[in-house]
Amino acid sequence: MELYLVRHTTPNIEKGICYGQSDIGVTDTFPEEVKEIHKQIPLDAITKVYSSPLQRCRLLAKTFSKEIILDKRLKELNFGDWELKSWDAIPSEQLTPWMKDFVHVQVPFGESYTMLQTRVLDFYHSLDSQSDEKIAVISHAGPIRALLAHLQNISLKDSFDIKIAYSEVFRI
Repeated sequence: MELYLVRHTTPNIEKGICYGQSDIGVTDTFPEEVKEIHKQIPLDAITKVYSSPLQRCRLLAKTFSKEIILDKRLKELNFGDWELKSWDAIPSEQLTPWMKDFVHVQVPFGESYTMLQTRVLDFYHSLDSQSDEKIAVISHAGPIRALLAHLQNISLKDSFDIKIAYSEVFRI
């Protein structure tokens, strides 16, 4: 199995807003970003396309002209009560404990980074690693980082050393 992990294109939201599982669109640079992504992937050889159901991923997945398998395990971190709030507006009594231990501390009515990794690894282990398929996985920085950390034996607390830009492609 050959995997192409693809982070969605630039989201249409102002900087400084917490937007994990919020279903936001993409910017007008979408067509140019898609062209760059397609240059890095053997489009004709892709046999399956898995995507987060959030539109910023789903729109990109549609450009592969294949059947899309939407999988909620590929969604970004659920920021619960913090969704669509300015990071500056999140109460410090909630934000500070999370910032000190984002791996284990669960966001109010959301999830922890460990919870995200558990669902992403559940997705990954559901794939047939012995197949000859070439699979595109369209997702978000959090799930991609959590999977790469697992595969590279990097602790979750150190996983933010793995930089993942919008429209970035990782081949596994």
